[in-house]
Amino acid sequence: MTSVPFAKRPFAAALLGALAAACSPLSMFATLSPKDPSSRVANGAAYGAGQRQRLDVYAPRGASHAPVAVFFYGGSWDSGRRQDYNWVGRALASRGFVTVVADYRLYPEVKYPGFLEDGAQAVKWAVDNAGRYGADPSRIVLVGHSAGAYNAVMLGLDGRYLKAAGVAPERIKAIAGLAGPYDFLPLKGDTTNRVFGGADDLPSTQPLAFVTSSSPPAFLATGARDGIVYPKNTIALANRLRAAGVPVEERHYQGVEHIGIILALSRPLRGGAPVLEDMTGFLRRHVDTSVAATRNEAAAAE
Repeated sequence: MTSVPFAKRPFAAALLGALAAACSPLSMFATLSPKDPSSRVANGAAYGAGQRQRLDVYAPRGASHAPVAVFFYGGSWDSGRRQDYNWVGRALASRGFVTVVADYRLYPEVKYPGFLEDGAQAVKWAVDNAGRYGADPSRIVLVGHSAGAYNAVMLGLDGRYLKAAGVAPERIKAIAGLAGPYDFLPLKGDTTNRVFGGADDLPSTQPLAFVTSSSPPAFLATGARDGIVYPKNTIALANRLRAAGVPVEERHYQGVEHIGIILALSRPLRGGAPVLEDMTGFLRRHVDTSVAATRNEAAAAE
């Protein structure tokens, strides 16, 4: 477990205050904030028939055999849109990932597990299509923030959804969750009761229930000041994965709140906490390790 101080910069404080006061804060941020150099190579591509089943793709310039990152945003499973996270797509692409930013159906259109089924279909689209943008679809990582971290982690740990979508779970080489809820029983609050309360088997809604020794390596991070999704979720999942022998990197960023950990991926707020470098460094190590292992297996078979 590593603690990293958060730089209290006047610009960062002013921007966070403006975002909190804005009617559509992330839309404003997505429009006005400086972006990393990369290309949006697909805009609103359909992975399903619904209006919420659309995605955008961002690629590094000159991408070739790049790993794929599928990103899921947060919003309590009842809000959010991919356009407001273009800066995340560009940030991950600037670190060498062909990045899919996917919308998914929300409450009240769907409840659990509808958004997970959509997430699996978005991964299936990436497997089938990312190669045309310079990606290697055999090397996929799943990334998410808040409710999106739940989606990413659950898809990585519970292989049923990917299998149902026609994707081998082994394609997922690593997962990354930022401020995610992974251990939230008993259900508390209107949102989680609306979204998960109808599940036939409530324990099966929790990512902790699906940890095995074959679970993908995990980068799990939280803000130490997160008062929305408490850091105990990150601690509990990291401990469960370690006990199973799964590689885990657990980070607690001092002074960072719930929204701050995702905003730290952006260019203007990146100096506050090294979330982008820590996370992408971990992910790159594990997708690169998977390439080396494949080559060694091929050589041994000759």
